[in-house]
Amino acid sequence: MLDANLSRWLDEQAGALDGGQCDAEAVLPQLAAAGVLRLGVPKALGGEGGHVVDALRAIADVASHSLTAAFVFWGQRAFIEYLLQGDNPALRERLLPALLAGEQAGATGLSNAMKYLSGIEELGVSATPIDDGWILNGRLPWVTNLRKSGFVVAAAIDLPDAQPFVAAFSGDLDGVGRSEDLQLLGLQSSNTAALQLHQAQLQREWLIAADARRFLPQVRPAFLGLQCGLSIGLAERALAEVRGALAQRSILHGDYERLASTLSLERLRLEQGLHDGTFLAQPSALFALRIGLAERVADALQLELQASGGRAYLQPHGDGFARRWRESAFVPVVTPSLVQLRAELQKKAAQVSA
Repeated sequence: MLDANLSRWLDEQAGALDGGQCDAEAVLPQLAAAGVLRLGVPKALGGEGGHVVDALRAIADVASHSLTAAFVFWGQRAFIEYLLQGDNPALRERLLPALLAGEQAGATGLSNAMKYLSGIEELGVSATPIDDGWILNGRLPWVTNLRKSGFVVAAAIDLPDAQPFVAAFSGDLDGVGRSEDLQLLGLQSSNTAALQLHQAQLQREWLIAADARRFLPQVRPAFLGLQCGLSIGLAERALAEVRGALAQRSILHGDYERLASTLSLERLRLEQGLHDGTFLAQPSALFALRIGLAERVADALQLELQASGGRAYLQPHGDGFARRWRESAFVPVVTPSLVQLRAELQKKAAQVSA
């Protein structure tokens, strides 16, 4: 259950967050004030304790009000998770307090790395070793939560003739350039932009994990599992709208019950898999859930349209539905996209049958 003040703010600002009329700088302080950034973080490190599933549930709750805010939340919490699972306790202790307080933005630049892990593309950033660190060059074409007032971002970095590694770097590092915000169809107050690195000198103290090939599969369940919260929250909100209209649209009751039951079961499987570590050994099970949850979003929005009828196409009555419709279009394309996941499952099936 979200803090009442956060729920009210999200409902009031959801349209403006999607359309870019709300100051993107305001999102993290609102999330931090409600305490949701501390969920699943050990108390000894300034968190509320619990499990990453607690963070997943909070992301879903936020997504039921605003997918833009939930997307920012996911980026921040994923970066926090990298620090929690990383090899560098000094970096964790240095960065965590400001991240948990919403004073520092953390961005997950590992979308490229997850595609690299599946053999889809090469790493976008490469390093040349120097005495106390590396010189970085390359590009990250799509990164969220790059607050204009400052950010830190995680990236997997190619090291020629050696194993790739994962490191963080600050937006004010010499040689790091942030583009203007990408012109998205929605989610415009998410501080989503591209990063260009040119001869950026990074000190070794910013290392998160020395072996990217080990670290990336280790954090993938949290990266992708937390991302599934976007689908869960959006689908649940659409179904809540359907539920409110069933008295006038009783013909849809069976469709609603079947869809709600399927969504609940998939959510349970996701939470269980994160709890028991299933997805570490069986990433394809997580891929299949991500695909299924995205399909539930499409089904739920279609059912909401039918339940609302012509009102959904009238302004201002249909504004909330129109925003959710735009938000739903993002779910299949956020990295890893459904096409990429389906290709990965197909490749896995071919290996098994070979």
